[in-house]
Amino acid sequence: MAIDVLYTNGVIASREKYLLKDKIFKLCETDAEEALRILTDSGFGKGAEAVSAQDYEQLLSADEKSIDAFIREYSPSDAEAAYLLAPRDFHNAKALVKAYYLHTDEKKMLAPEGLIPVSVISQCVKEENYSPLGAELGGAVKAAAERFSDDVNGVSGAEVGDIFEKALYARLVAACAKNGLLRKLIAAKADMTNILTSLRSSDADYAAKRYVGGGTLDGKKLKKLFGDDERVAHALDDTPYAEFCAKCFEEKNAGKPMTQAERLLESYETEYFSAKKYELVKNQPFLYYVFRRRAENENVRILFVCLLAGMRESEIKNRLRSFM
Repeated sequence: MAIDVLYTNGVIASREKYLLKDKIFKLCETDAEEALRILTDSGFGKGAEAVSAQDYEQLLSADEKSIDAFIREYSPSDAEAAYLLAPRDFHNAKALVKAYYLHTDEKKMLAPEGLIPVSVISQCVKEENYSPLGAELGGAVKAAAERFSDDVNGVSGAEVGDIFEKALYARLVAACAKNGLLRKLIAAKADMTNILTSLRSSDADYAAKRYVGGGTLDGKKLKKLFGDDERVAHALDDTPYAEFCAKCFEEKNAGKPMTQAERLLESYETEYFSAKKYELVKNQPFLYYVFRRRAENENVRILFVCLLAGMRESEIKNRLRSFM
């Protein structure tokens, strides 16, 4: 895959005018049906058959398909395509394996297709032929399938999740090996994932089994997050994750499930590019545009959930993620 980056950046410049930007905050001042009307009139979720605010997921699904089509057409290289779409393959493979061995319906668990058609993954699971899925994904499906075959009733969701999460990071590291920027993003997200894993684990040995690869924090550094000493909360003050770690401990000590820290992890890429939005070069405008659109989709979902629940304007605005 080789795309003319200058041409792509021109396409992005022409499409940026359709981004919601701060309009999302104005929608908080309306009701759910009016918000739906304004969004559909502006072209958001074009092609969706949403007749009422209750159908907002159809609106989001249509817009997600538009983003995916943009990624497939304009990705500067295979590395960007893998970084943005491969996570879908691992999510869908996990859903299909669980559905197959637990005899449940996978439809509600599936995400939009990534780089590999869902039908192909499903066939590989049923036929126990994992080679068409590649080393990392095929290996994860095989490992999960063997675990289910050994003891279908004793397999936990967390255990299966760990298998696919580790394999996903291995896939991303391999796919983006020659892309310095994407390697940097992978490392940061791996480190934050491992910090959260540490603070949610009962002991260091258990956490170490669940760590994903690709990060910069080794086991010795992460082990410092365990213990009752007050210094534990400052164990990573000499790393780029001091603020993130502080947020984790703030929520953990308050008995909260570290959801704010999760949101920081989920929005890392958008925050990263937003802070450098006037300095973006080469493939960076492409990535920033995709992450902005994905962030706006998440804001639209939050908007409708809150409006339909009858929440106040100020409460809704506090829940939205601000990426301009």
